[in-house]
Amino acid sequence: MTAQDSATRPAPIAVRSGTLLAGLGVVSFSFSFPATVWALDGFGPWTATGVRGLLAGLLAVACLAGARARVPARAHWPALLTVAVGCVLGFPLLTTLALQTSSTAHSAVVIGVLPLATAALSSVLTGRRLSRTFWTAAGLGALTVVAFTLQQSSGLPTLGDIYLFGALLLCAAGYAQGGRLTAHLPGWQVIAWGVVAALPVSALVTVLALAVEPVHLTGEALVGMAYIAAVSQFGGFVVWYRGMALIGVPKASQLQLAQPLLTLGWAVLLLGEHLSPLAPVAALVVLGCIAVTQRSRG
Repeated sequence: MTAQDSATRPAPIAVRSGTLLAGLGVVSFSFSFPATVWALDGFGPWTATGVRGLLAGLLAVACLAGARARVPARAHWPALLTVAVGCVLGFPLLTTLALQTSSTAHSAVVIGVLPLATAALSSVLTGRRLSRTFWTAAGLGALTVVAFTLQQSSGLPTLGDIYLFGALLLCAAGYAQGGRLTAHLPGWQVIAWGVVAALPVSALVTVLALAVEPVHLTGEALVGMAYIAAVSQFGGFVVWYRGMALIGVPKASQLQLAQPLLTLGWAVLLLGEHLSPLAPVAALVVLGCIAVTQRSRG
């Protein structure tokens, strides 16, 4: 090992800290669907989306003000708006609508292909050429999800499936653009400015939705809303991006392989759902495909 290699390799403490933080991010995201189901116990889907974004935006404003963060350059705002539309508005709304008719376990399997979609879209945006192995594994993962979806819905996708696939594409776009921005902004500021950019829409959606959707403030609804606003929409991204900065995207992505399986576990333990025999099988096939794509990206 050369002196230069030693200087650029992360210190063991940094690796352990980064692994812990990235793992904490994965665990926090794995609770998002169960928490959304709890929020729907007292809030309508549009209200839940609006309040979630509004609370996360106010928290982000406080953090940005406390850190005295500078407003991003004008050139960064198109990507930040993509993060806002994809990760703050589109994904939460569409997955919330889907969870009204689709089970948490079913949704976890479908959304489990998100890393594949993100990597593919990122390669298109950056012009990076990926190997044939990558595209073969990505295609197999996508086909697995499509086959699972059609099998569960007797051959035709349901409205919930359409919502989930739309959420998948929007979130992949937000992740890909957000990943590009981390070369210019601290990772936590990418999601912070994203939720701040979405604040006007979040506030408008909240006001309009509260006028037409009844609200029943149950304990589960309040806990679920607090979680998806403070953790799923903001705090989870903070530790996730910090972990990636310390150990790198490839290693952090390997940790994310556990997220769909964790969500399946929470669906059983917290929501009492009964898994179809194919759900864990499909999830494992998708995770295997993601593992292959991560190793083949170079």
